[in-house]
Amino acid sequence: QVQLVESGGGLVQAGDSLRLSCAPSGRTVSSYTMGWFRQAPGKEREFVSAITWSTGITYYADSVKGRFTISSDNAKNTVYLQMNSLKPEDTAVYYCAARIPSATWYNYWGQGTQVTVSS
Repeated sequence: QVQLVESGGGLVQAGDSLRLSCAPSGRTVSSYTMGWFRQAPGKEREFVSAITWSTGITYYADSVKGRFTISSDNAKNTVYLQMNSLKPEDTAVYYCAARIPSATWYNYWGQGTQVTVSS
């Protein structure tokens, strides 16, 4: 099993920045793909960004390209989501997720961290 703990959410104003962190534990995840998803009230969970830990290849939803940056720190075993130029529509619960190489979808999920952007 892999446990994922997110941190870094909060209440900010439009245009501000936040950095989310996700620290996996319980199993080596060096070959995994780590993703960030979000779910706004009344909406379905949506993909935000992902990074393949071993290659560093990154993926972004169109809605966050140019504003959000995903990165990983192997020494700290942590994945980050740097969110700049935040907009009210970025308000959501953000979830960290991990996918094993052979899986077609994400196997493990964190509890989520709330991000609220006021206008």
